[in-house]
Amino acid sequence: RIEEMIREGRYAVGDNLPSERELMEELGVGRSAVREALMSLNRMGLVAVNSGERARVTAPTARFLVSELSGAARLLLAQPGGVRSFQEARALLEIGLCRVAAQRATESDLQMLKAALETNRAAINDPAAFVRTDVAFHYAIAAISRSSIFISVHDAVVEWLQEQRSTALRARGTAELAYAAHQRIFDAIAAHDPAAAEAAMEDHRNAI
Repeated sequence: RIEEMIREGRYAVGDNLPSERELMEELGVGRSAVREALMSLNRMGLVAVNSGERARVTAPTARFLVSELSGAARLLLAQPGGVRSFQEARALLEIGLCRVAAQRATESDLQMLKAALETNRAAINDPAAFVRTDVAFHYAIAAISRSSIFISVHDAVVEWLQEQRSTALRARGTAELAYAAHQRIFDAIAAHDPAAAEAAMEDHRNAI
């Protein structure tokens, strides 16, 4: 019922909710029910709860919502076939993000992506640095979407699969192949060719 009040605009972002006693009286419930409701809303990112203060309405963010899935995601990863399922989800997401990047990239975006590509090239002979710059290059593609949901989901999936990805990239000769794939992806995005960008990322994901 408190969530409904927030959705309907009775309480806006930044507003304090009534005191626990006032909520108890209005809703006809006990203190424990009010506290449990407020903690649940806190986990949902809808209110901030600080000891000694009234709960305050907050704006949920995509990053917050995705972070709430982290525990469950790690359990799923540990199940048979879990890693493969997440790898397929990452591939689908990144292929789609390449299409979006090719459609939306501005000159400033392309400069940012080019810088990430050059940093990636410079790290080819440093396995640890190459892993970091690989992540940065893929993040730069996601950032071009300017979608907080896409970016947050992408970051989360990359984090969940980081161990497997790092192992794959450390294999002999893999860095050179990955960089070459990144170059093809960049060229397609710079040419504003969504189909070519999709194909380049799909080839990259299938190879590494």
